[in-house]
Amino acid sequence: MAIRKFRPVTPSLRTRVGNAFSEITTDKPEKSLVSGTGKSGGRNHTGKMTMRQIGGGHKRRYRVIDFKRDKDGIPAKVATIEYDPNRSAFIALLNYADGEKRYIIAPDSIQVGDTVVSGKGATPDTGNGLFLADVPLGSNIHAIEMQPGKGAALARSAGTYCTMMGREGIYAIVKLPSGEIRRILLTCKAVMGRTSNPDHGLTVSGKAGKSRHLGRRPRVRGVAMNPVDHPMGGGEGRSSGGHPRSRTGIMAKGQKTRNVNKSSSRLIISKRKK
Repeated sequence: MAIRKFRPVTPSLRTRVGNAFSEITTDKPEKSLVSGTGKSGGRNHTGKMTMRQIGGGHKRRYRVIDFKRDKDGIPAKVATIEYDPNRSAFIALLNYADGEKRYIIAPDSIQVGDTVVSGKGATPDTGNGLFLADVPLGSNIHAIEMQPGKGAALARSAGTYCTMMGREGIYAIVKLPSGEIRRILLTCKAVMGRTSNPDHGLTVSGKAGKSRHLGRRPRVRGVAMNPVDHPMGGGEGRSSGGHPRSRTGIMAKGQKTRNVNKSSSRLIISKRKK
């Protein structure tokens, strides 16, 4: 990916750093893989706001993504690399040999015309979907399933990847982007390589309106509120606000909030770095 800076013809463009979208090959999605999507504005079925800081945003159409990669043994050619407004990574349109078309999360460095395949016997090349039992040790993988056949759940955002560290019985030992090391069943699938758009984190919006375009409304700091509105509110002048915590009183910055009796805790070898 390449990023671009803008001529400072307006105050917001002076600091804005945007995506050059040099990898994108088309701006028209595949009609058969697009569906409509609505917005709740953070309201429930009675119109009451149940989630704050949500609302507005540009109208979007949802691209149906194949997270399962369950067309085993059938080669597919990469037709286009496209922008998806619903995620930070780019997506790739695959044309399978049997005529079917599907979207996948585009791996980094994949090109139009490349051929990818999934299933048993697939080579560990970028974009191929393999069972964790067949992934070479030390490889970078993304779009990893946590339950066999359920679809990818881990390492799906822009520029992320996991590392295959070893095998232990029926489990693979995988290091996640957060630094956590955990066991995942060898019968789960993953895609070779890392996700596209690795420089997504370098972009700078430049103005508050950009967040509004993404559907994010302003967020008021707790220390700026009154005591009746937030545990950290109140005080004379610029007081710190006491122990960091959420609006509902859940401690932040060091307090462990994970349920110790969670069933998946036995699969975690090393927790994420603090």
